[in-house]
Amino acid sequence: MLHGFRRSASRASASCGSQKTSNNSSAITLNDAIAPPVNYSSSEPAARKVAGEILAAGGKAVAIQGDVSNAEDVARLFAETKKAFGTPNVLVNNAGVFRPGPFVETTGDTFHWHYNINVLGPVLTTLEAIKYFGDKGGSIINISSIVASHPRPMIAIYSSTKSAVESLTRGLALELGGRNIRVNAIASGHTVTEGTSAMFAGDVAPTLANESVFKRLVEHNSGQRGRAKALQLYSCRIP
Repeated sequence: MLHGFRRSASRASASCGSQKTSNNSSAITLNDAIAPPVNYSSSEPAARKVAGEILAAGGKAVAIQGDVSNAEDVARLFAETKKAFGTPNVLVNNAGVFRPGPFVETTGDTFHWHYNINVLGPVLTTLEAIKYFGDKGGSIINISSIVASHPRPMIAIYSSTKSAVESLTRGLALELGGRNIRVNAIASGHTVTEGTSAMFAGDVAPTLANESVFKRLVEHNSGQRGRAKALQLYSCRIP
């Protein structure tokens, strides 16, 4: 899932994953500051909808299909982004999958489904981004979650992938600094989306809200940009 964003001819970026749930807010919010195209893994209508919203807001966008856990797809996504928007020097790793369920029902397929997209994806996109950044360097932003530090029942595997992303972020920040590449992570607070709404029913919501920086839940609504920006600034961890 790749988006390319640019502020000018000399500044372009690639953002992986933004066509569903809270992630499409990321694409629209980043477009406020820079300008993009949109890629998707399997949901073409949703990706085209996000691209349409970006275009309607005066940005630039194109839908590109790709799987971030496939190295050949990642290489093609970067190549197509460069063709459309210029050489990227910013990467936003936003692609992610989430499926709650009892840990005792975890299978090998469940584990790899989460880790292939949520962890291997950022690894492959970062490897590809380094090739494009060159001597001038660039910036990599990994999207994490509050559950990396505040895990919840029924999402142990997902939470562990976000912990892995934060550890990867810290390690890469130390290793890639010498290449003039900044690596940071943004951990959003608990967010009510189409995929998580059932988790916030009843008395659970106040407890989860209290774990967040602003002591409230974020309700995802792509039509409300103010809320999208609040989501992105909820909690920022800079190694």
